[in-house]
Amino acid sequence: MEIIRFNVGDELELKKPHPCKSKIFRVLRTGSDVRIICTGCQRDLTIERVKLEKMIKRVIEKA
Repeated sequence: MEIIRFNVGDELELKKPHPCKSKIFRVLRTGSDVRIICTGCQRDLTIERVKLEKMIKRVIEKA
């Protein structure tokens, strides 16, 4: 599997929506664990990078 590149500040569109119906999450920290925040309800999540990469539909890079 190819490594998906993303940086702090980028937004990720996930395959499945969060319970608040938002699919867009902003990256707060990267590493072996990635910290993301939901743009809909501001919920803060820390997920293993391997698990998160399987959930990503596309990366929206910051301008």
